Amino acid sequence: MTDLAAFAREKGVKYFMISYTDLFGGQRAKLVPAQAIADMQKDGAGFAGFATWLDLTPAHPDMLAVPDPSSVIQLPWKPDVAWVAADCVMDGAELEQAPRNVLRRLIAEAAKEGLRVKTGIEPEFFLLTPEGDKISDEADTAAKPCYDQQAVMRRYDVIAEICDYMLDLGWGPYQNDHEDANGQFEMNWEYDDALITADRHSFFKFMVRSVAEKHGLRATFMPKPIEGLTGNGCHAHISVWDLDGKTNAFAGSAPGPVGEVGLSERGGHFLGGIMKHAEALAAITNPTVNSYKRINAPRTISGATWAPNTVTWTGNNRTHMVRVPGPGRFELRLPDGAVNPYLLQAVIIAAGLSGIRSKADPGKRWDIDMYAEGHTVTGAPKLPLNLLDAIRGFDADDELKAMMGTGFSASYIKLKQREWNSFVSHFTAWEREHTLDI
Repeated sequence: MTDLAAFAREKGVKYFMISYTDLFGGQRAKLVPAQAIADMQKDGAGFAGFATWLDLTPAHPDMLAVPDPSSVIQLPWKPDVAWVAADCVMDGAELEQAPRNVLRRLIAEAAKEGLRVKTGIEPEFFLLTPEGDKISDEADTAAKPCYDQQAVMRRYDVIAEICDYMLDLGWGPYQNDHEDANGQFEMNWEYDDALITADRHSFFKFMVRSVAEKHGLRATFMPKPIEGLTGNGCHAHISVWDLDGKTNAFAGSAPGPVGEVGLSERGGHFLGGIMKHAEALAAITNPTVNSYKRINAPRTISGATWAPNTVTWTGNNRTHMVRVPGPGRFELRLPDGAVNPYLLQAVIIAAGLSGIRSKADPGKRWDIDMYAEGHTVTGAPKLPLNLLDAIRGFDADDELKAMMGTGFSASYIKLKQREWNSFVSHFTAWEREHTLDI
């Protein structure tokens, strides 16, 4: 698709949502009538960047969101509207800090190495009451609710509607389930090139929220919305291919621990980059204050958090930060539901390319149950305990900052530090409860 006006005429679209994602993962859009889309496709829709979570001021000129027609999606639940992802431009140049631009630049960097990164994600979400204060299904009370067929069928109307839409869109959805927490669900679709996955991830969050609202519910991807229950992860499955997408560059049998689980030498180095930068990675993959209530959580009601707290990797074992479930790919289990769809893909590529270029060693493979035997692991770094530690870890990692772009990194750190400062200056009920009479 190259001509959005022709798309509108062919599909009966009346309006386009020209959408971009800001640094905090906020989805921003302008609703543009189809009669005006030709000019918008050429010049972009104007935004005041300061009004969203970008490192801009009111004095900056208009930021133009130029729609990428290859990303256009007709809303299945409202077919007279189409959504289209946009690339942010200012003063005739791409805005360096804009997340989709960061990802596109890193995809080009990978292409210079003859590599094409493909990913699949596993987004988890809760269906809550409209107020967002409790699980919407009062009968969903099992101690181990994962894969509960009765509970998933009570939310059949919501889950099936979303899955039907993904089928119609050609995403190749292949399974949906009730997840490990009461009120929690996961939906999976086929992996694809990193930019396609990021655009679909962004649209998926919009679609899930919209369908939930239609059914009188509220969907949340918040990392830890309910105390004592498993949090929302967003696991990423990663493979790297040659440029024509036919040969898996990760598949092979390199000497040693990585080859034993079906990774090539370059696959091992890519994994090594993920391990090398993991502590800094967390500032991107786990971007909120609430994120650290998931990866540093005590045992949940179900018996496991399903989230890592240590920088370790393994074979087909879900208790580590990275697992290699089969030849030619690995799963990064660190990201959570709050992760920015574009920055998730970008930081994976950045860390992986760093590992390939430096021939990074992923370190020891730990084939143990980390939840039961994690205390026996020596020498492996711990993941950050809070957002401040993660921000500092990212700021100290000059190599990863450079790979992500110095302009982006400076802006991201600046705004995230402000977010942390806002959090710690906020007075809470806990403080009053515990210190009023001291």
